[in-house]
Amino acid sequence: MCSINRALAVLALLVAVPASVPAQVEKGSRNRPERLEWFRDLGFGLFIHWSVDGALGGVISHTLAGADDDYTRRFFEQLPRSFNPRKFHPAEWAALARLAGMKYVVFTTKHHSGFCMWDTKTTEFDVMSTPFGQDATAAIVKAFRDEGIPVGFYFSPDDFHYLHGAGKPLARAPHPGVTPQENPGLLEYDRAQLRELMTGYGKIDLVFLDGPAAGLRDVVWDAQPDAVVTRGAIETPEQNLPGVPLDRPWEACITMGTEWNYKPTHETYKSGTELVETLIETRAKGGNLLLNVGPRPDGELPIEQEERLREIALWNFVYGESLTAVRPWVVTNEGNVWFTRKKAEDTVYAIITKTPWVMGERKSFTLRSVKATGATRVSVLGHGGRLLEYRPDVDPQPRWTQTGDGLQLSIMMAQRLYTNRQWPDPIAVKITHVVPALTPPVIVTGEGTRGPGGTTATLRAELKDLGQAASVEAGFQYRRRKGVEELYTAAESWTDTALVRRSAPGSYSIDVTGLAPELAYEFRAMVKHPLLTIFGEEGILGLQ
Repeated sequence: MCSINRALAVLALLVAVPASVPAQVEKGSRNRPERLEWFRDLGFGLFIHWSVDGALGGVISHTLAGADDDYTRRFFEQLPRSFNPRKFHPAEWAALARLAGMKYVVFTTKHHSGFCMWDTKTTEFDVMSTPFGQDATAAIVKAFRDEGIPVGFYFSPDDFHYLHGAGKPLARAPHPGVTPQENPGLLEYDRAQLRELMTGYGKIDLVFLDGPAAGLRDVVWDAQPDAVVTRGAIETPEQNLPGVPLDRPWEACITMGTEWNYKPTHETYKSGTELVETLIETRAKGGNLLLNVGPRPDGELPIEQEERLREIALWNFVYGESLTAVRPWVVTNEGNVWFTRKKAEDTVYAIITKTPWVMGERKSFTLRSVKATGATRVSVLGHGGRLLEYRPDVDPQPRWTQTGDGLQLSIMMAQRLYTNRQWPDPIAVKITHVVPALTPPVIVTGEGTRGPGGTTATLRAELKDLGQAASVEAGFQYRRRKGVEELYTAAESWTDTALVRRSAPGSYSIDVTGLAPELAYEFRAMVKHPLLTIFGEEGILGLQ
């Protein structure tokens, strides 16, 4: 725990916008503000990718892009004849999702191949034309509703089956001529399918439009005014989290392994601990986590995915209060301690990650961003603080003292969650009636402009508040921006610019050189406070 006791120089990120500021709404969005707040309170959802090509165990739909005529024919004609999940029991999925603390579900009704997982009147390339012959979407909707879990639909506007019939290339943007907006027939086809989905299954709470949403999301809102459109109306980072908390709703969609669909071979899974820590970071930054599963062709979840959901279930059963109906604290984390704040309350949760625990072992650390009051109480979620099993001589109660250095906590892991008295996952500490111990600086990333030839650029930002410091150092970080084909590769390290000393709020700019003119870059403002370093949101430095 010594790393947690370091000075605030190890603090990473902050939230500069108070909770009273309304969430930003994308231009043209009809997402209702109260429904966006409802969505933010949910925090954790289950994504289900399941389609006709799951039997192959490869990437969903995308094998069709650039495929030859023979492969394409066999995909569209032969694969539906193999779809017959005899072990399809969605009630088991729903019960496990509820146990894992998931508050909503999003099911792939149609992926880019165009195969429809519901009883559609628009095409015979659907689940009803398979040996299974049942409306899988209807069964999933019922199972999750029976568990009290709000239902959402994933829908792809791109449709390779339709494009094939129209003699178009099987591709997605940026390939020209393949989007619904470029093909009026496809747009109307998609609209008809969305109307079926929005009118045939009762109340639909969420819709994820994985492709160009123009002309389609209004179909959702016309039929389901309370539906929250996620992708297509709010930010939905895929396989990564933003570097800073956002002052608006957002949702990260992430796989347990490397694939969305079922992948029986060559798969590498994240550990349960990694997934729990991803969930914690997402909530600390004010977002929702949509965690994916890919059922096997027979309808069962792969055992590796079930195991991870059950690890998350145990964690959420004990500590889930720290992630439900919460918003970011004034800083997201102090080293390995991440924070959430109960919405509209003065309760803060300190969630300690990357720290193996032994039952009965006491650990101490200091929180620099949290200040206790006379009414403050501290507890470890899930444990009453009154006894340690088999050790009546030990007092496991949390202890705390407010000093000039911060809120000093002494915490014991006293609940036996594993028989061997070991606990590798985070624990969550509840701290009531607290106030912020600091006012962080506020930095806003501005625009970036490429110079002639594209090898130089001017980056701009605004320092809005010094965070009670007499002066700070301000600058930027930048790196090459990954292309869409690099989604599953690690991002490059950031490069720091020179720093400028600032003793008052205001705008500043810095020139960078040595850029590759053929590459796009991303950048973010950075301010080094005497106690912490913080960043602004990422901006894009496009091609000249």
